[in-house]
Amino acid sequence: MYDQILVAVDGGASADLAVAQAIAMARAFNAQIKFLYIVDDSELFDATGTEDTAVLLGQLVQVGERALELASERCQHAGVACIKELVERPLGRGNISETIVERADTWPADIIVMGTHGRRGMRRVIMGSVSEGVLAKTNKPVLLIRA
Repeated sequence: MYDQILVAVDGGASADLAVAQAIAMARAFNAQIKFLYIVDDSELFDATGTEDTAVLLGQLVQVGERALELASERCQHAGVACIKELVERPLGRGNISETIVERADTWPADIIVMGTHGRRGMRRVIMGSVSEGVLAKTNKPVLLIRA
C-alpha cells in the first residue's frame, strides 16, 4: 500500500512518536522511510549580525543532524530501510509546511507522517501550525501523530 513514507522530524516528542509509527508501517508494508528535517530559518532573521546568524545556523543544523541520526538508528534496529535529508533553508522564510510538501512530491512519498503538538486557541494562531499547512497544501495522505 505504501512503498515510500516521508517522516518530518524536529527532535520533539510528537516527532518521536511519528518515527515509531512510521517504522511500524514500514515493517508492515516493506516500505522505505525518508526522514526529513527542515531548519526553521525564521529564527535566523532575528539574529543581529552575520556572525550571530552563522553560529545560529550551525547550531540549528546540528540539532537537525542529531534528530535525523536518532531516527535512522531506530530504523536500523528495526531492520527498516531509511534515508535522511536535512534542508538548511525552507522554500520561503519560515515556510516549513510548503517545503515538506515539495520534498514529499519530489521524492515521491506515498504518505507523509508527522507529529503535531496539538496546540489550540491563541497559541496555535500565534505560532501557526506546520501540520495544518501540510494538510492544506498536499494531495497525499497525511498521518498526524499527537504527542
